[in-house]
Amino acid sequence: MNTAELFDYFLKSKKVTTDTRNISKDCIFFALKGANFNGNTFAQEAINQGATLAIVDEEEYENPSNNIFLVKNTLETLQDLAREYRNYLKIPFIGLTGSNGKTTTKELISAVLKEKFRTHYTFGNLNNHIGVPLTILSIPEDTEIAVIEMGANHQKEIELLASIAQPDYGYITNFGKAHLEGFGGIEGVIKGKSELYDYLRSNNKTAIVNYNDPLQVEKTNDIKRITFSDESSTNYQIKLIESKQEFLAVSYENELIESHLTGHYNFSNISCAITLGAHFGIDPVTIKKGIEDYFPSNSRSQIIEKENHKIIMDAYNANPSSMEAALNNFVKFEGTKTVIIGDMFELGNESKIEHQRILDLAESLNFDQIFILGLNFKETITHSSKVKKFDNRTTFEEYLKGNLILTQNILVKGSHGMRLDLLNIN
Repeated sequence: MNTAELFDYFLKSKKVTTDTRNISKDCIFFALKGANFNGNTFAQEAINQGATLAIVDEEEYENPSNNIFLVKNTLETLQDLAREYRNYLKIPFIGLTGSNGKTTTKELISAVLKEKFRTHYTFGNLNNHIGVPLTILSIPEDTEIAVIEMGANHQKEIELLASIAQPDYGYITNFGKAHLEGFGGIEGVIKGKSELYDYLRSNNKTAIVNYNDPLQVEKTNDIKRITFSDESSTNYQIKLIESKQEFLAVSYENELIESHLTGHYNFSNISCAITLGAHFGIDPVTIKKGIEDYFPSNSRSQIIEKENHKIIMDAYNANPSSMEAALNNFVKFEGTKTVIIGDMFELGNESKIEHQRILDLAESLNFDQIFILGLNFKETITHSSKVKKFDNRTTFEEYLKGNLILTQNILVKGSHGMRLDLLNIN
Protein backbone atom coordinates (compact mmCIF):
# COMPACT_ATOMS: atom_id res chain seq x y z
CA MET A 1 0.00 0.00 0.00
CA ASN A 2 1.40 3.40 -0.96
CA THR A 3 1.00 6.71 0.89
CA ALA A 4 -1.68 8.05 -1.48
CA GLU A 5 -3.88 4.98 -0.98
CA LEU A 6 -3.33 5.08 2.77
CA PHE A 7 -4.19 8.77 2.87
CA ASP A 8 -7.57 8.08 1.24
CA TYR A 9 -8.34 5.62 4.04
CA PHE A 10 -7.15 8.11 6.64
CA LEU A 11 -9.40 10.92 5.39
CA LYS A 12 -12.41 8.68 6.03
CA SER A 13 -11.53 7.86 9.64
CA LYS A 14 -9.06 10.59 10.81
CA LYS A 15 -7.90 8.17 13.49
CA VAL A 16 -4.57 6.37 13.90
CA THR A 17 -2.95 4.51 16.77
CA THR A 18 0.20 2.52 17.51
CA ASP A 19 -1.25 0.85 20.62
CA THR A 20 -3.89 -1.88 20.64
CA ARG A 21 -5.03 -0.59 24.02
CA ASN A 22 -6.27 2.53 22.23
CA ILE A 23 -8.09 0.94 19.31
CA SER A 24 -11.26 2.76 18.26
CA LYS A 25 -13.72 1.83 15.53
CA ASP A 26 -12.37 2.39 12.00
CA CYS A 27 -8.95 3.60 13.13
CA ILE A 28 -5.69 2.71 11.35
CA PHE A 29 -3.22 0.65 13.40
CA PHE A 30 0.51 1.10 12.75
CA ALA A 31 2.60 -1.84 13.94
CA LEU A 32 5.72 -0.19 15.30
CA LYS A 33 8.69 -2.06 16.72
CA GLY A 34 10.93 -1.34 19.69
CA ALA A 35 13.71 -2.96 21.66
CA ASN A 36 11.25 -5.04 23.68
CA PHE A 37 8.14 -5.33 21.50
CA ASN A 38 7.01 -6.05 17.95
CA GLY A 39 3.74 -4.39 16.97
CA ASN A 40 3.42 -6.64 13.95
CA THR A 41 2.34 -9.46 16.24
CA PHE A 42 -0.72 -7.41 17.29
CA ALA A 43 -2.01 -6.60 13.79
CA GLN A 44 -4.75 -9.22 13.74
CA GLU A 45 -5.81 -8.26 17.27
CA ALA A 46 -6.15 -4.63 16.13
CA ILE A 47 -8.46 -5.70 13.28
CA ASN A 48 -10.47 -7.87 15.64
CA GLN A 49 -10.98 -4.89 17.95
CA GLY A 50 -12.36 -2.67 15.17
CA ALA A 51 -9.42 -1.13 13.31
CA THR A 52 -10.20 -0.57 9.64
CA LEU A 53 -6.59 -1.19 8.59
CA ALA A 54 -3.41 -2.56 10.11
CA ILE A 55 -0.05 -1.55 8.63
CA VAL A 56 2.81 -4.03 9.11
CA ASP A 57 6.38 -4.27 7.85
CA GLU A 58 7.04 -7.99 8.27
CA GLU A 59 5.77 -10.17 5.45
CA GLU A 60 4.60 -13.06 7.62
CA TYR A 61 1.90 -10.83 9.17
CA GLU A 62 0.54 -9.49 5.87
CA ASN A 63 -3.08 -10.42 5.11
CA PRO A 64 -4.68 -8.07 2.54
CA SER A 65 -7.96 -10.01 2.57
CA ASN A 66 -8.23 -9.03 6.24
CA ASN A 67 -7.05 -5.43 5.70
CA ILE A 68 -3.53 -6.06 7.02
CA PHE A 69 -1.17 -4.41 4.54
CA LEU A 70 2.59 -4.62 4.14
CA VAL A 71 4.91 -1.61 3.81
CA LYS A 72 8.68 -1.37 3.85
CA ASN A 73 8.84 0.47 7.19
CA THR A 74 5.80 1.25 9.35
CA LEU A 75 7.43 4.17 11.18
CA GLU A 76 8.48 5.87 7.96
CA THR A 77 5.01 5.25 6.53
CA LEU A 78 3.44 6.88 9.62
CA GLN A 79 5.74 9.88 9.16
CA ASP A 80 4.95 10.10 5.43
CA LEU A 81 1.22 10.01 6.17
CA ALA A 82 1.68 12.87 8.64
CA ARG A 83 3.52 14.90 5.97
CA GLU A 84 0.67 14.27 3.54
CA TYR A 85 -1.95 15.43 6.05
CA ARG A 86 0.13 18.43 7.10
CA ASN A 87 0.17 19.63 3.47
CA TYR A 88 -3.53 18.89 3.12
CA LEU A 89 -4.44 21.12 6.09
CA LYS A 90 -2.99 24.34 4.62
CA ILE A 91 -2.95 26.20 7.95
CA PRO A 92 -0.11 27.98 9.79
CA PHE A 93 2.12 25.63 11.78
CA ILE A 94 4.26 26.92 14.64
CA GLY A 95 7.19 24.68 15.53
CA LEU A 96 9.28 25.08 18.66
CA THR A 97 12.22 23.41 20.32
CA GLY A 98 14.94 24.30 22.83
CA SER A 99 16.73 22.96 25.87
CA ASN A 100 14.34 24.33 28.49
CA GLY A 101 10.77 25.63 28.56
CA LYS A 102 9.43 23.99 25.38
CA THR A 103 6.25 22.61 26.88
CA THR A 104 5.42 25.69 28.95
CA THR A 105 5.98 27.92 25.92
CA LYS A 106 3.83 25.66 23.72
CA GLU A 107 1.01 25.82 26.25
CA LEU A 108 1.29 29.60 26.66
CA ILE A 109 1.23 30.14 22.89
CA SER A 110 -1.82 27.91 22.61
CA ALA A 111 -3.54 29.61 25.56
CA VAL A 112 -3.24 32.93 23.75
CA LEU A 113 -4.07 31.75 20.22
CA LYS A 114 -7.14 29.77 21.25
CA GLU A 115 -8.75 32.99 22.46
CA LYS A 116 -9.34 33.78 18.77
CA PHE A 117 -8.56 30.67 16.72
CA ARG A 118 -9.37 26.97 16.74
CA THR A 119 -5.95 25.83 17.91
CA HIS A 120 -4.46 22.36 18.15
CA TYR A 121 -1.20 21.68 19.96
CA THR A 122 1.06 18.85 21.05
CA PHE A 123 -0.54 16.88 23.85
CA GLY A 124 1.71 16.13 26.80
CA ASN A 125 5.21 15.25 25.69
CA LEU A 126 4.47 13.70 22.29
CA ASN A 127 7.36 15.56 20.71
CA ASN A 128 9.60 12.90 19.15
CA HIS A 129 9.80 10.97 15.85
CA ILE A 130 6.61 9.08 16.77
CA GLY A 131 4.82 11.74 18.80
CA VAL A 132 5.07 14.52 16.20
CA PRO A 133 3.39 12.52 13.41
CA LEU A 134 0.73 11.26 15.82
CA THR A 135 0.08 14.86 16.91
CA ILE A 136 -0.29 16.04 13.32
CA LEU A 137 -2.60 13.15 12.42
CA SER A 138 -4.82 14.02 15.40
CA ILE A 139 -5.47 17.60 14.20
CA PRO A 140 -9.19 18.20 13.46
CA GLU A 141 -9.78 19.39 9.92
CA ASP A 142 -11.41 22.64 11.09
CA THR A 143 -8.28 23.69 13.05
CA GLU A 144 -6.99 27.16 12.18
CA ILE A 145 -3.48 27.10 13.76
CA ALA A 146 -1.28 24.22 14.95
CA VAL A 147 1.49 24.43 17.56
CA ILE A 148 3.99 21.58 17.40
CA GLU A 149 6.61 20.89 20.07
CA MET A 150 9.78 19.16 18.84
CA GLY A 151 12.18 17.45 21.24
CA ALA A 152 15.56 15.94 20.49
CA ASN A 153 18.48 14.27 22.24
CA HIS A 154 20.80 13.82 19.25
CA GLN A 155 21.84 15.38 15.94
CA LYS A 156 19.50 15.28 12.91
CA GLU A 157 16.38 14.66 15.04
CA ILE A 158 15.05 18.22 14.71
CA GLU A 159 15.87 18.07 11.01
CA LEU A 160 13.58 15.04 10.69
CA LEU A 161 10.78 16.53 12.82
CA ALA A 162 10.87 19.82 10.90
CA SER A 163 10.57 17.90 7.63
CA ILE A 164 7.38 16.30 9.01
CA ALA A 165 5.77 19.35 10.67
CA GLN A 166 7.01 21.84 8.04
CA PRO A 167 6.56 24.86 10.34
CA ASP A 168 5.77 28.28 8.92
CA TYR A 169 7.08 29.84 12.14
CA GLY A 170 9.86 28.47 14.34
CA TYR A 171 11.02 29.34 17.84
CA ILE A 172 13.98 28.07 19.87
CA THR A 173 13.54 28.78 23.57
CA ASN A 174 17.26 28.58 24.38
CA PHE A 175 20.43 26.52 24.10
CA GLY A 176 21.23 24.84 27.42
CA LYS A 177 23.02 21.91 28.97
CA ALA A 178 20.44 19.25 28.18
CA HIS A 179 21.04 15.81 26.62
CA LEU A 180 24.77 16.51 26.55
CA GLU A 181 25.48 12.79 26.19
CA GLY A 182 23.52 12.42 22.96
CA PHE A 183 24.49 15.77 21.46
CA GLY A 184 28.16 15.52 22.42
CA GLY A 185 28.42 18.71 24.49
CA ILE A 186 26.96 22.20 24.39
CA GLU A 187 28.21 22.91 20.85
CA GLY A 188 26.37 19.81 19.73
CA VAL A 189 23.21 21.08 21.45
CA ILE A 190 23.46 24.37 19.58
CA LYS A 191 24.02 22.63 16.26
CA GLY A 192 21.22 20.11 16.83
CA LYS A 193 18.58 22.61 17.95
CA SER A 194 19.58 25.01 15.15
CA GLU A 195 18.38 22.44 12.64
CA LEU A 196 15.03 24.21 13.06
CA TYR A 197 16.66 27.42 11.85
CA ASP A 198 18.17 25.47 8.93
CA TYR A 199 14.67 24.39 7.90
CA LEU A 200 13.26 27.92 8.17
CA ARG A 201 16.17 29.35 6.19
CA SER A 202 15.93 26.76 3.39
CA ASN A 203 12.18 27.12 3.04
CA ASN A 204 11.90 30.91 3.40
CA LYS A 205 9.90 30.63 6.62
CA THR A 206 9.94 32.88 9.69
CA ALA A 207 11.81 32.66 12.98
CA ILE A 208 10.45 34.10 16.22
CA VAL A 209 13.51 35.51 17.98
CA ASN A 210 14.20 36.61 21.53
CA TYR A 211 16.39 39.65 20.93
CA ASN A 212 17.62 39.53 24.52
CA ASP A 213 19.49 36.34 23.56
CA PRO A 214 22.54 37.29 21.43
CA LEU A 215 23.10 33.73 20.22
CA GLN A 216 19.55 33.44 18.87
CA VAL A 217 20.02 36.79 17.14
CA GLU A 218 23.28 35.63 15.58
CA LYS A 219 21.83 32.33 14.38
CA THR A 220 18.90 34.03 12.60
CA ASN A 221 20.54 37.04 10.96
CA ASP A 222 19.84 35.63 7.48
CA ILE A 223 16.30 34.36 8.17
CA LYS A 224 12.98 36.20 8.02
CA ARG A 225 12.18 36.93 11.63
CA ILE A 226 9.77 38.48 14.09
CA THR A 227 11.55 39.83 17.14
CA PHE A 228 10.70 40.60 20.75
CA SER A 229 12.63 42.00 23.70
CA ASP A 230 12.33 44.55 26.47
CA GLU A 231 13.64 47.20 24.07
CA SER A 232 11.61 49.32 21.66
CA SER A 233 13.90 48.47 18.72
CA THR A 234 12.23 45.07 18.20
CA ASN A 235 8.89 44.23 16.61
CA TYR A 236 7.26 43.69 19.98
CA GLN A 237 8.36 45.27 23.25
CA ILE A 238 7.48 43.42 26.45
CA LYS A 239 8.78 44.50 29.83
CA LEU A 240 9.34 42.45 32.96
CA ILE A 241 7.69 44.00 36.00
CA GLU A 242 10.01 43.74 38.99
CA SER A 243 8.16 42.99 42.18
CA LYS A 244 8.45 40.89 45.32
CA GLN A 245 5.63 38.59 44.29
CA GLU A 246 6.53 35.02 43.35
CA PHE A 247 4.47 35.08 40.17
CA LEU A 248 5.81 36.71 37.02
CA ALA A 249 4.22 39.91 35.72
CA VAL A 250 4.92 41.66 32.42
CA SER A 251 3.77 44.80 30.64
CA TYR A 252 2.69 44.89 27.01
CA GLU A 253 0.96 47.80 25.27
CA ASN A 254 0.05 49.38 28.63
CA GLU A 255 -1.53 46.14 29.83
CA LEU A 256 -0.26 44.63 33.07
CA ILE A 257 -0.26 40.85 32.60
CA GLU A 258 0.01 38.81 35.80
CA SER A 259 0.85 35.18 35.13
CA HIS A 260 0.67 32.10 37.34
CA LEU A 261 4.28 31.22 36.54
CA THR A 262 7.28 31.65 38.79
CA GLY A 263 10.84 32.44 37.72
CA HIS A 264 12.40 35.08 35.49
CA TYR A 265 13.29 32.25 33.10
CA ASN A 266 9.62 32.21 32.10
CA PHE A 267 9.78 35.81 30.89
CA SER A 268 10.88 34.81 27.40
CA ASN A 269 8.25 32.04 27.29
CA ILE A 270 5.48 34.54 28.06
CA SER A 271 6.98 37.07 25.65
CA CYS A 272 6.96 34.57 22.79
CA ALA A 273 3.27 33.85 23.40
CA ILE A 274 2.49 37.58 23.42
CA THR A 275 4.48 38.06 20.21
CA LEU A 276 2.68 35.32 18.30
CA GLY A 277 -0.68 36.47 19.59
CA ALA A 278 -0.01 40.01 18.43
CA HIS A 279 1.33 38.82 15.07
CA PHE A 280 -1.90 36.94 14.44
CA GLY A 281 -3.99 40.01 15.25
CA ILE A 282 -5.07 39.33 18.82
CA ASP A 283 -5.56 42.51 20.83
CA PRO A 284 -3.60 43.15 24.07
CA VAL A 285 -6.61 42.70 26.36
CA THR A 286 -7.35 39.28 24.88
CA ILE A 287 -3.68 38.30 25.05
CA LYS A 288 -3.71 39.26 28.72
CA LYS A 289 -6.72 37.03 29.31
CA GLY A 290 -5.09 34.06 27.61
CA ILE A 291 -1.94 34.25 29.71
CA GLU A 292 -3.70 35.00 32.99
CA ASP A 293 -6.07 32.07 32.45
CA TYR A 294 -3.13 29.66 32.05
CA PHE A 295 -2.19 27.62 35.10
CA PRO A 296 0.93 25.41 34.96
CA SER A 297 0.46 21.73 35.67
CA ASN A 298 2.30 18.43 35.22
CA SER A 299 4.97 19.43 37.75
CA ARG A 300 6.32 22.29 35.64
CA SER A 301 6.93 25.34 37.84
CA GLN A 302 3.71 24.37 39.59
CA ILE A 303 3.07 26.06 42.93
CA ILE A 304 1.18 23.87 45.38
CA GLU A 305 -0.19 25.61 48.45
CA LYS A 306 -0.44 23.40 51.53
CA GLU A 307 -1.41 24.32 55.06
CA ASN A 308 2.20 24.40 56.24
CA HIS A 309 4.18 24.88 53.02
CA LYS A 310 4.38 26.46 49.62
CA ILE A 311 5.79 23.76 47.33
CA ILE A 312 7.35 24.69 43.99
CA MET A 313 6.99 21.43 42.08
CA ASP A 314 9.32 21.60 39.08
CA ALA A 315 10.11 17.91 38.76
CA TYR A 316 9.00 17.10 35.23
CA ASN A 317 12.57 17.37 33.99
CA ALA A 318 15.94 18.84 34.86
CA ASN A 319 19.29 19.66 33.34
CA PRO A 320 22.11 21.91 34.60
CA SER A 321 20.69 25.02 32.93
CA SER A 322 17.16 24.63 34.28
CA MET A 323 18.42 23.53 37.69
CA GLU A 324 20.59 26.63 38.02
CA ALA A 325 17.71 28.88 36.99
CA ALA A 326 15.33 27.22 39.45
CA LEU A 327 17.74 27.58 42.38
CA ASN A 328 18.53 31.21 41.61
CA ASN A 329 14.81 31.96 41.39
CA PHE A 330 13.92 30.09 44.58
CA VAL A 331 16.38 32.08 46.67
CA LYS A 332 14.21 35.18 46.03
CA PHE A 333 11.21 33.68 47.82
CA GLU A 334 10.42 35.22 51.18
CA GLY A 335 10.61 32.98 54.22
CA THR A 336 12.52 29.83 55.12
CA LYS A 337 13.47 27.46 52.30
CA THR A 338 14.19 23.78 51.72
CA VAL A 339 15.63 22.43 48.47
CA ILE A 340 14.98 18.87 47.30
CA ILE A 341 16.95 18.14 44.13
CA GLY A 342 17.36 14.87 42.25
CA ASP A 343 19.78 13.52 39.70
CA MET A 344 20.03 15.00 36.21
CA PHE A 345 20.23 12.40 33.43
CA GLU A 346 21.83 12.16 29.96
CA LEU A 347 24.85 14.32 30.82
CA GLY A 348 27.50 11.83 29.72
CA ASN A 349 31.06 12.72 30.67
CA GLU A 350 29.88 16.04 32.13
CA SER A 351 27.67 14.39 34.75
CA LYS A 352 30.09 14.43 37.68
CA ILE A 353 31.18 18.02 37.06
CA GLU A 354 27.63 19.33 36.60
CA HIS A 355 26.18 17.60 39.67
CA GLN A 356 29.00 19.00 41.80
CA ARG A 357 28.50 22.47 40.31
CA ILE A 358 24.79 22.43 41.11
CA LEU A 359 25.38 21.29 44.68
CA ASP A 360 28.03 24.00 45.14
CA LEU A 361 25.53 26.57 43.89
CA ALA A 362 22.81 25.32 46.24
CA GLU A 363 25.18 25.51 49.20
CA SER A 364 26.28 29.04 48.28
CA LEU A 365 22.68 30.29 48.29
CA ASN A 366 22.26 29.57 52.02
CA PHE A 367 19.05 27.58 51.94
CA ASP A 368 17.86 26.27 55.31
CA GLN A 369 17.95 22.62 54.19
CA ILE A 370 19.27 20.83 51.13
CA PHE A 371 18.27 17.26 50.31
CA ILE A 372 20.01 15.63 47.35
CA LEU A 373 18.65 12.41 45.86
CA GLY A 374 20.21 9.93 43.46
CA LEU A 375 23.41 8.07 42.80
CA ASN A 376 24.98 10.94 40.85
CA PHE A 377 24.42 13.47 43.61
CA LYS A 378 25.57 10.87 46.14
CA GLU A 379 29.08 11.05 44.63
CA THR A 380 29.34 14.81 45.14
CA ILE A 381 31.39 16.42 47.89
CA THR A 382 29.45 18.54 50.35
CA HIS A 383 30.83 21.36 52.46
CA SER A 384 27.71 22.07 54.53
CA SER A 385 25.99 20.35 57.41
CA LYS A 386 22.68 21.44 55.87
CA VAL A 387 23.08 18.83 53.09
CA LYS A 388 21.66 15.33 53.45
CA LYS A 389 22.11 12.63 50.78
CA PHE A 390 19.72 9.84 49.77
CA ASP A 391 20.02 7.09 47.17
CA ASN A 392 16.52 7.59 45.80
CA ARG A 393 13.01 8.87 46.46
CA THR A 394 12.06 5.80 48.52
CA THR A 395 14.85 6.20 51.07
CA PHE A 396 14.08 9.90 51.34
CA GLU A 397 10.40 9.22 51.99
CA GLU A 398 11.40 6.83 54.79
CA TYR A 399 13.43 9.69 56.32
CA LEU A 400 10.46 12.07 56.04
CA LYS A 401 8.27 9.76 58.13
CA GLY A 402 10.27 10.70 61.19
CA ASN A 403 11.57 14.11 60.17
CA LEU A 404 9.07 16.76 59.11
CA ILE A 405 10.13 19.62 56.86
CA LEU A 406 9.32 22.79 58.76
CA THR A 407 10.30 25.52 56.27
CA GLN A 408 7.71 27.75 54.64
CA ASN A 409 8.92 27.09 51.07
CA ILE A 410 10.05 23.87 49.39
CA LEU A 411 11.56 23.53 45.90
CA VAL A 412 11.38 20.07 44.27
CA LYS A 413 13.48 19.69 41.11
CA GLY A 414 14.92 16.68 39.29
CA SER A 415 14.86 14.65 36.10
CA HIS A 416 11.59 12.89 35.38
CA GLY A 417 13.15 9.48 35.93
CA MET A 418 13.66 10.35 39.60
CA ARG A 419 9.85 10.70 39.93
CA LEU A 420 10.11 13.44 42.55
CA ASP A 421 6.61 14.50 41.48
CA LEU A 422 5.38 11.51 43.50
CA LEU A 423 6.94 12.74 46.73
CA ASN A 424 4.51 12.88 49.63
CA ILE A 425 5.37 16.05 51.53
CA ASN A 426 3.16 16.88 54.52
